[in-house]
Amino acid sequence: MGSPSSAPPADPTGRPTDERRPHLGIHAINIYVRDQARSLHFYRDQLGFDLAFDAELPSGERWIAVAPPDGSALLSLIAPKSESRDCLLIGRPTGIVFVTEDVPVKYAEWLRRGVRFQYAPRLRRVKYERRPLAPRMHLEEDNPAWGGVFTHFKDPDGNSFALVGFDEVSREIEAHRREVAEKREAERRTAQELEIAKQVQARLFPQIPPAIGTFEYAGACIQARQVGGDYFDFLDLGRGRFGLVTGDVAGKGIAAALLMANLQANLQIQCEMPLGQPRELLRSVNQVFHKNTIDSAYATLFFAEYDDEQRRLRYANCGHLPPLLLRTDNTLDRLESTGTVLGLFSDWDCLVGERTLRPGDTLAIYTDGITEAFNDADEEFGEERLIDSLRRHRELPAQDILSAVVDEVRRFSGQEQHDDMTLTIAKCR
Repeated sequence: MGSPSSAPPADPTGRPTDERRPHLGIHAINIYVRDQARSLHFYRDQLGFDLAFDAELPSGERWIAVAPPDGSALLSLIAPKSESRDCLLIGRPTGIVFVTEDVPVKYAEWLRRGVRFQYAPRLRRVKYERRPLAPRMHLEEDNPAWGGVFTHFKDPDGNSFALVGFDEVSREIEAHRREVAEKREAERRTAQELEIAKQVQARLFPQIPPAIGTFEYAGACIQARQVGGDYFDFLDLGRGRFGLVTGDVAGKGIAAALLMANLQANLQIQCEMPLGQPRELLRSVNQVFHKNTIDSAYATLFFAEYDDEQRRLRYANCGHLPPLLLRTDNTLDRLESTGTVLGLFSDWDCLVGERTLRPGDTLAIYTDGITEAFNDADEEFGEERLIDSLRRHRELPAQDILSAVVDEVRRFSGQEQHDDMTLTIAKCR
């Protein structure tokens, strides 16, 4: 025997609990009938039950099951073969009790539909009689103190059922209805708040992108949920300079969306200040982001400043996936990290890279939702497929390249989207 400490924990009833204990429930209760189609009409059209199953078994027999509106049980309507012993079970008391909070109302409704009741609803009380083997329940009439209302009815084959209503059950049903109504109202409010959050976040993405003479560009963010943590932006930095931004905040959903909004507002405010250089700008962004968020919050960010006159791209890659610069001679240049992520460290710095662009060069900035989209075989779309797609569509305008790549990712994954997907395509004219 094991020591007391090795025994499984007990629930409040004193019964041992075991997380590995398999589920156990009642599948269905058999009702023996002569004609399944006639019985189905009775249960579905007269009692208002739902059809749960109607299938042909390998034996050639038809299996029909119905369920009360709350779906709490299944009744199998079985038509036994003639002269079988199961035929003796047709037209007998089933022992099945249906519960409602208002027996007279249900009685009147079913009576109008042609249900045959044995007597009108009446008050009864329950008395338990102890016997050597098991207790037995008796229904005793005319005692209103107990508060139970009963009646019996029969189906077309004479199978009889009880319809009962108890004060306690009625209270539980009413409490359950209030709980369901409150849950639905809470879900409605949550859905409404999420929709508002979605609309607010949509306004954070570029609305009227600035015009750049030597540059065409397009961006898109497809969120896995109603709101998410991916971010992209196009900024007018003045004096013929243009900002390209793509970020990915750690996490998903509302929490990530709030951090994304914090980062977006922070970056736009800093861009309004005369800091001049991407390095100083991002150091200020990190300082504010670190101060305004919890210790574990961080974001990867790619920030690029494009000079329209000189066709020069200066950039800082803060722990982000390397953007892909596809040159006109079909060579590929990865803009690797020049610093770590934003938000984790108060003492933060980065380097600034620089590239000169030529007409026809194409830049793709993306988040991991693009390359880590996976198919049914758990294969990722990956960087190589992304590069191949960019090369095949490089002659198209920026917006068409973006649409073609996103379509390929979606066709490849062909399943539920698990992460936000953000892609920006910029092409030098």
